[in-house]
Amino acid sequence: MNEFIFTFGSAYEMWAFWIAVVALAAFLLGGLFIVTRPQAEVIGHPKGLFLLFMAEMWERFSYYGMRALLIFYLVQHWLFTDSEASIIYGAYTALVYIAPVVGGFLADRYLGQRKAVLFGAVLLTFGHFFMAFEGDGGQGSAFINVFWLALALIIVGSGFLKANISVMVGQLYSRTDIRRDPAYTIFYMGINVGAATASIICGYLGQTVGWEYGFGLAGIGMLIGLIFFVLGKPLLLGKGEPKDPEALKGGKEWGIYGLGLGMVALCWFAIQYQELVGWVLGIFGLGLVAYVLYIATVRLSSDERDRIFAAMFLIFVSIVFWALFEQAGSSLNLFTDRHVDTQGVSASMFQSINAIYIVLLAPVFAMLWQGLARKGAEPSTPMKFGLAVIQVGLGFLVLVWGSQSVGVNVPTPVIFIFLIYLLHTTGELCLSPVGLSAMNRLSPGHMASLIMGTWFFASATGNFAAGLIAAATGAEGVSEEAGKELVLSVYSTVGWYAVGIGVVVMVISPLVKKLMHLDTLVDETVDDDLMGQAQAGIEPQEAGIRPDVRPQG
Repeated sequence: MNEFIFTFGSAYEMWAFWIAVVALAAFLLGGLFIVTRPQAEVIGHPKGLFLLFMAEMWERFSYYGMRALLIFYLVQHWLFTDSEASIIYGAYTALVYIAPVVGGFLADRYLGQRKAVLFGAVLLTFGHFFMAFEGDGGQGSAFINVFWLALALIIVGSGFLKANISVMVGQLYSRTDIRRDPAYTIFYMGINVGAATASIICGYLGQTVGWEYGFGLAGIGMLIGLIFFVLGKPLLLGKGEPKDPEALKGGKEWGIYGLGLGMVALCWFAIQYQELVGWVLGIFGLGLVAYVLYIATVRLSSDERDRIFAAMFLIFVSIVFWALFEQAGSSLNLFTDRHVDTQGVSASMFQSINAIYIVLLAPVFAMLWQGLARKGAEPSTPMKFGLAVIQVGLGFLVLVWGSQSVGVNVPTPVIFIFLIYLLHTTGELCLSPVGLSAMNRLSPGHMASLIMGTWFFASATGNFAAGLIAAATGAEGVSEEAGKELVLSVYSTVGWYAVGIGVVVMVISPLVKKLMHLDTLVDETVDDDLMGQAQAGIEPQEAGIRPDVRPQG
C-alpha cells in the first residue's frame, strides 16, 4: 500500500507533493515551538496570535483540501453530470459565504468569538470526517445522505469559525497598537499555507490513492486545528469571551448550539434542492438592496446617499467578478483534468496556484498602490474594479487562445493554466482588498455592518452564479473534442462580456468617483481603514462580519 500511495505521475507531481509536505510540517513544528515557549511574546507578538495562526492554517487546510476534490467527487464518485455537479458546487460555496453572517451575529450578541470558533471547529471536524464515508458511489447509495450531511456541517462550521477567528486576532491588541497590521499579515500567511499545501497534498491523495485518503487527511487537519485551539486557550488571555455571560445561563448557550444544529438540518435540505438557494439569494438579495436604498434615500444626507449608491454599484460589479473567478473550483478544475497537458500532475493540485500567487503578489500590489498614491496617480476604487473585471475576462480569453492555437484535438499546454490563474489573481488583488476598504469608507458608522453584510451577500450571489455558468459548460454524451469546444465557447463568451463590462466600468468610473465625495469624507470618531486591509484578498473573502478598524488619531 505504501508503494502504491507514493506512485507519482511525474517528477513535477512528486516535487510539488513533497515540497508541500515539508512546508506544512515545518509550519507545524515551528508553531509548536513558538506556542510552547515560556515567554509571553515571541518576535514581538503575543503567543495567542500564533495559536490562531495554527488553528486557521489547519481549518483552511481542511476546507481547501476538500474544495480541490469536490467537483471531481461529485462527477466521478456520485455520478452527477457536469451541470448538476456545478450547480451543487455553486450552491455549496454560496451557503459557505452566507453562513458567516449568522455565525458572526450569534458570536457578537451571545457566544463570544472563542466559543463560536470552538463550536464551528467541532462541526467542521465531523463534517470533514463524514466526507471520507464514500460507500459504493452513485446517487442510489444510502451513503449519499452522509455526504449531504458532511457538506451541511462544513457550511455551518465555516460560518461559526470563519466569521470570528479573524476578529480574535484584533482582540489580542489594543486599538492603538501599531502591531495590529503586521499581526494580520502573519495570520493571513496561515490562510495561504493551509490553502496551498492542502490543494497539493489532499488533491494528490484523493485523485491518486482514494477519496477517503484525501478527505480523511482534511479531517485530520481540522482535528489538529481543534486540538491546538482547545489546549491553547490560556494563550488567548481571556479574549473572545461572551460580552454578557449572564445571557448564556439557564440553558441558553445550549439553545444556541441547538440553533446551530438546526442550521445544519436546513443546509442539509438546501444543498439537495439547489434551486431553493437561488430563490433565497434572489428574494433576500432584492429585499436587502431595497432596504439599503430606502435608508439611503430617506435618512441620509445627500453626500452620504451618493456614497451608498457608489457602494451599491461596486457591489453589483463584484458579483460579475466572483461569478467568473469562482470557476476555478468547478469548470476550470474539470477542464484542467480533461483537456490540459498537466505533465502528469493531478488536476486538483493546480488549485494551489492562486494561493501561491497571492503570497508572492499581495505585497507587490500593496507597495504599488502606496507608491502611486504618493505620486497622486493611484487609480480610483471604481477604476480598480474595472481593471479587475477586465483581467478576469482576459484570463479566460488567454486560455481560449492558447487552446485554439494548438488545436482543440490537442491537449492545452499547461502554461495557459498558470496564465489564467495569474490574471485572475491580479484581478482579485484589484478588487477584494479594495472592495473591503471601500465598503467601510463609504458607509456611515451606523450602516457599516449592513453595507459589509451586503458585500458578502453579493459574494454568495456571485458564487451561485458561478455554478450556473459552470453548468453551461457541461457536455455529457458528446466526444471529448466537442466537450472541449463547448467549454471554450462558454469561456470565450464570458471572457468578452467581462472585458466589455470592465471597460464600461472604467469609462464611468469618474462619475462613480464623484458619487464617493472623497473631498468631503471625514472621520466620525476614528479612521475607518480596515485592519489588515493591505493583506486582505489572501482568499476571496475573509469573513462574514465587519472587520475591525484602525484608529489613527
